[in-house]
Order: sequence, then C-alpha cells, then structure tokens
Amino acid sequence: MTQSPHIPVLLHQVVDALAPFDGAVLVDGTFGAGGYARALLANAACRVFGIDRDPTAIEGGRALAGAYDGRLTMLSGCFGDMDRLLAEHGIDAVDGVALDLGVSSMQIDDPARGFSFRADGPLDMRMECQGPSAADLVNRMAEAELADILYRYGEERHSRRLARAIVADRKLQPFTTTGQLADLVRRVVPRGKDGIDPATRTFQGLRIAVNDELGEVERGLPAAERLLKPGGRLAVVAFHSLEDRLVKDFLRQRSGGGAQPSRHLPTAGRARPPSFRLLSKKPITPDADELAANPRARSSRLRVAERTDAPAWSGEAGRT
Repeated sequence: MTQSPHIPVLLHQVVDALAPFDGAVLVDGTFGAGGYARALLANAACRVFGIDRDPTAIEGGRALAGAYDGRLTMLSGCFGDMDRLLAEHGIDAVDGVALDLGVSSMQIDDPARGFSFRADGPLDMRMECQGPSAADLVNRMAEAELADILYRYGEERHSRRLARAIVADRKLQPFTTTGQLADLVRRVVPRGKDGIDPATRTFQGLRIAVNDELGEVERGLPAAERLLKPGGRLAVVAFHSLEDRLVKDFLRQRSGGGAQPSRHLPTAGRARPPSFRLLSKKPITPDADELAANPRARSSRLRVAERTDAPAWSGEAGRT
C-alpha cells in the first residue's frame, strides 16, 4: 500500500469539495486503496475514518495507518452503517463524507475476485468475500428472477433471452468462471455500435445484486445526513445512472427541490426544512486531461452538498 494501485477518480474535485482543515473529522466511506483518504490527510492535519466492506482493503488501510500518526482509523463494515460504526469510536458528528460508489479498480483488476469479464477467474463478485456469490445466483435463481436482475440492475434489453440461455446451459454444466459466463453472453447478446463488450451489463447487474449496492446507497445517504455537522460536506462519485439517480433524487429532495405538500391537504405548511444545500446543481465531471490519463473516469459524476442546521429527515434515500 505504499503506492496506490489505481487512480482515484475526480480526486482534486473531491478534496476541494470537502475542504479539509486542521482538526476536521472526515469519512472516506469507500476506502478501497485509500486514494481519497491519502489526499485528505495530506491537505490538512485532519482525522479520517476509512470504511470498507472488503477485508483486503481493510488490511491495506491498517498497514497504511502507521504513516499518519494515528490520524487514519480503519473500520470494517458498510458505509450504510457509518453512523453506527463511528459511534462505536465515540464520534457522533463529522465535517465531511466522501463516497466513491460501485466496484474498485483493485477488485476489477484481480481475476481471483471474479468481477471482470476480461480475465478468467471464479464467478464470485463478493465485496465482503462472504455470502452468496454470482455463481450462486446464476446457478440457482429462477429464470424470471434472473431476467429481472439483469434488466433492472444491468439495464440489459436482452435479459429474458439471456436468462433463458443461462438456465439451459446450467442444466448441462454449472457456471463456475467469469469466462464461461462472458462467452455465453457474447453468444446470445449482439454487440452494439458503441463497441462496449456485450458482457458489461450482465456483469454489472449481477455485481449490484450480489452486493446489494443500490440498497447500500439508499442506507448510506441518510446515514451521512445524520452524521454530518451543520456546514459539513457530502461528496458522492457515481459511475452509472442507477447510482447517480439515487444520489440526485436524494439531494434534490433534501435540498427542497422535491415535491412539496399540497396547500389543500392537512399537511400544508409543514414542509420539512432542507437538510442540505446543493453546492453545484449539475454534476461535476472529469476534464479532458483526466480522461486522457484515466479512461475509467469517463462515466463518473460527482455531486456535492453542504449540510444545513435543519434536523435530518427520517427514512432511507428518496423516502419520507
């Protein structure tokens, strides 16, 4: 962990958004290789709590912590539980939260983790290295349920045809490797004009389902809302429309841009005060230099908001 194995996306923009200062308490809720945490710690004499559900990331972060004189603390768990995790360390309010949603470069680049269709490996995809794997879903799910996952989470237009082919093939031989599944997808799903590998959407859908990634976002955004001090900043990087839509809708609602109660209803006049103030109405995207240096940043979008002094709303993201 002396050298970060990947390039953090929108790094300078995230650091600028959180504006670390001496004495600040910050959360890197998706620690990964520690790119954001390193930059925050380097920019001010602040304290950072790094959270990750991946045991490999936690191990690497703990090895790194010694270089920062106790200013980096690693917490094993999900960012959706960040307020509970920090409470166990006596922290009930923080000055900033950074979230980099989705799978990390470390996970994608390690064939043994089973996230990538570009290199053959076990069909796994579990961020926590425990629980049902992608192979379990592919080999055990009913055809209709599998098609639903591929359509909802992978946005795969050929989901029914693909699920039918998977069920037929698994009767002959269970799916155990990424290469085996990717070959089937490429056989069934036509390659689009965009040049994207046909297996991309299937692997995305299965990964999201295996790790309940959208549910984690729905839990994590309100957890950050509860934890942030007035004036504290939330910076969230998303890579695909499903994640970004959740973040956008949450911040729009919490900043007063959502639907308001009708003046004809008994609840009129009881609209909740905004718990966030948007610092940029449009998402921040990579510039040309970053895209040239890191093509993986091409779909990333950063949304930033500042906590007001209003009470946190109840419920999960987008709900009241």
